[in-house]
Amino acid sequence: MLVSARSFDEYRAMFALTDDDLALRILDCPGGAASFVAEAGARGTDAVAVDPQYGPGRDRLGTLALREIEHKHAYVADNARRFVWDWFGGPERYTRERARAARAFTTDIAARPGRYVAGALPHLPFADRSFDLVLSSHLLFSYGARLSEEFHSSALIELVRVARREVRLFPVVLHTSDRRYAGLDRLRARLAALGVPSRLDRVDYAFQPGGDEVLTLDCSAPGPLPASRPGADAHDPVRWRHATGDVSRV
Repeated sequence: MLVSARSFDEYRAMFALTDDDLALRILDCPGGAASFVAEAGARGTDAVAVDPQYGPGRDRLGTLALREIEHKHAYVADNARRFVWDWFGGPERYTRERARAARAFTTDIAARPGRYVAGALPHLPFADRSFDLVLSSHLLFSYGARLSEEFHSSALIELVRVARREVRLFPVVLHTSDRRYAGLDRLRARLAALGVPSRLDRVDYAFQPGGDEVLTLDCSAPGPLPASRPGADAHDPVRWRHATGDVSRV
């Protein structure tokens, strides 16, 4: 799976984030080399990213993302007709914005490492209901051809577990075919049975044809979730700063 570097502005558009949303405690899962946490944090948002790549060697992520962006630019430019350009305007701005995001990520993860936590779905290292809003892009549904429906189910339940208000997921189409993930309705029904209703909303952002919907899960009053999994009772490695007021490392 690719190391992506999406920007704060992309996140705002993909997830239809309002100023009120940005006043909440937010988790980006998986964060990759996106600059959302860096840019949101600079605006005063309490934002944290989690990703399996934030372990040893994470200082190389920005460089890897820049290489991927350089490689992808040629493909995107040569195949521009396959993409939607209403938001980016064209391949040059696409590449410029992604490179800027990767550089902002690289600076922030070095300066504020506490915002970036190593962890992977479906077992996140956070206590129940640790975040008001959880954002997840370009993993679930996007990689539906490689990740099983059972993995999707476990991962969605885990995202619900750590959320107090909402989970938002974008997009709901496969990255290989521009079609909706085949198991989407079954997964939504499974969540509804657990007391987690959901809705699909169109957003003012698309890069893939048909990829302009965000799935929102209402986590305000879930029923009992399946039995705890590894990580479900873990100490929140970033929560300490709120109790102590020491934000020097975040």
